[in-house]
Amino acid sequence: MKVCVYCASSAKIADEYFKATEAVARELVQNDIEVIFGGGATGLMGQLADTVLKHGGKIKGIMPQFMNEIEWAHRGVPDFEFTETMHERKAKFLEGIDGLVTLPGGSGTLEELLEAITLKRLGQFSKPIVILNTNGYYDPLRQMLERSVTENFMHEKHLELWQFVSFPHQVVPTLKGTNEWDEDAINFATHK
Repeated sequence: MKVCVYCASSAKIADEYFKATEAVARELVQNDIEVIFGGGATGLMGQLADTVLKHGGKIKGIMPQFMNEIEWAHRGVPDFEFTETMHERKAKFLEGIDGLVTLPGGSGTLEELLEAITLKRLGQFSKPIVILNTNGYYDPLRQMLERSVTENFMHEKHLELWQFVSFPHQVVPTLKGTNEWDEDAINFATHK
């Protein structure tokens, strides 16, 4: 099994987010799940990579070349792919994976997650999307997504596009217990 993990590069965030990331990384390694990530050496990306490597797991970084040129790449990760653009990077994240995990992050993490949700809504991506809501970080996002449904911007069925979990130990069971999305989703992508 192979999953992509979206998460923060900021190192100035609360320790609880680092602890949750470490716990998720250990769970992924214990379940023999290969990790694809943004390749960064700092913040939750660095914590993720450090933990996976420490416990003998497999991890691959994907990063635009311009980020590597300013030395953002995690030097301990042996498997790296460099892209020309951020758009190309995002497409590579979703190639050949079995699921997507989103940990807390800023605008980049949110943008990646929302693009994956949109692609899934359109039937272009069918794998589970699990959002780790550590300390209620993603409560406002959950409210916004639910409001999109209650105000008829999306269909009620679209609430099944993602799963929120509160604790790291729930991530892997949720990934494994979620059915793939219907690739025929394009037929109900707009709410008429």
